[in-house]
Amino acid sequence: MSTFDVVDPATLDVIASVPDQGLGEARAAVDAADAAFPAWSRTAPRRRSEILHRAFELMLRDRAELARLIATENGKSLADAAGEVTYAAEFFRWFAEEAVRPGGDYGEAPAGGARTLVSHRPVGVAALVTPWNFPAAMITRKIGPALAAGCTAVVKPAAETPLTALAIARLLTEAGLPDGVITVVTTTDASGVVGAWLDDPRVRKISFTGSTAVGRVLLRHAAERVVNSSMELGGNAPFVVTEDADLDAAVAGAMIAKFRNGGQACTAANRFFVHADVAEDFVARFGAAVEKLSVGAARDGSAIGPLISDNAVRRVTRTVEELIAAGARITHRAQVPDSAGHFYPPTVLVDAPAVPEEIFGPVAPITTWTDEAALLDEINATEYGLAAYVFSGDLRRAIRIGEAIDAGMVGINRGLVSDPSAPFGGVKQSGLGREGARDGLREFQETQYLSVDWPG
Repeated sequence: MSTFDVVDPATLDVIASVPDQGLGEARAAVDAADAAFPAWSRTAPRRRSEILHRAFELMLRDRAELARLIATENGKSLADAAGEVTYAAEFFRWFAEEAVRPGGDYGEAPAGGARTLVSHRPVGVAALVTPWNFPAAMITRKIGPALAAGCTAVVKPAAETPLTALAIARLLTEAGLPDGVITVVTTTDASGVVGAWLDDPRVRKISFTGSTAVGRVLLRHAAERVVNSSMELGGNAPFVVTEDADLDAAVAGAMIAKFRNGGQACTAANRFFVHADVAEDFVARFGAAVEKLSVGAARDGSAIGPLISDNAVRRVTRTVEELIAAGARITHRAQVPDSAGHFYPPTVLVDAPAVPEEIFGPVAPITTWTDEAALLDEINATEYGLAAYVFSGDLRRAIRIGEAIDAGMVGINRGLVSDPSAPFGGVKQSGLGREGARDGLREFQETQYLSVDWPG
């Protein structure tokens, strides 16, 4: 079997070579998942819960090792990677607790003469497709509810970061997960492998995290067999600062919302809207914090790592050049190392026009506003609606603005919206369905009811 190299984006060194699996291995993975489904779906919820909880414990046990692995293949800082491991493990713990609460209902038909028994059953074999930017969390956020619901799954991690997925699969085996319930397929032929899964009548579910463009392609393909689909797609998150906001809190929130994983997140703040009365002060404080960011390899203790690839650097460079051509000015920048890695300097721009697409890099374009109605019109003039952030000294006003934004998630006076106990997902072209919370479990279940004759 052929292999492909996994490369450290900070040094361009080859970390490992993994099997480049194709259609034969993709079908074999479905064979294994299909064979394992009857027994796993009948496994007692308590036992499924115990395995997931043990996997949570094992991830925390191996937190340092997993963090180093993520930092090496993804490039993010060690602190960021360690935080991701903890966050990722929490999905196993949350869904371990949800596994024993599958839910259901019982009722009497309004007309009498019948009782209705409602249950939630596992949808079947699920295809899970994950991106490179959070190689642990995007895996556990899908595997956790799939296993809790009683589904088996085939998993295709991103070719840039397959090692974390393989490590988590090994921990699940150590936790007691039976053979065939989860199979990871590493490949450079993403479209071929995922396409084969969508064509297979045994695959009843697809859960994808990635770009909106790819999500549209997968939805068109899934429509041919009406495959149950969950899509967590792109974003274009606004970051709003009102004139009465606590600027220290707003800057701290902006640093998280913008620079977590170097800005390579679908929830990353993409458009900064700062009230004109405080814009100069905010830019000065925010820019000073950005200039202090250390950029470099994770092993050097840097706060910001490289972008994932040379293509990513070129794309971000082109975006900044277009913003400058449209009238934006660079006010602050961090320093980048003189090395072979895919580094781009954290950058602050002012007088920036609206950004129509995700920057997916450490660039913060700032514009000012004075009229709230016009602000909301501009914020909502996008096909995306994943995340948003609002900082204001008036909580009622912040909530009013947040509720008027077309987004599935809004951070109010905080720069982080993700939590395993909350329903993660977006509206409009940012996706379908939710991950996390009880909603995440329902994504891997079908509802059935029995109408039982009940003589009066």
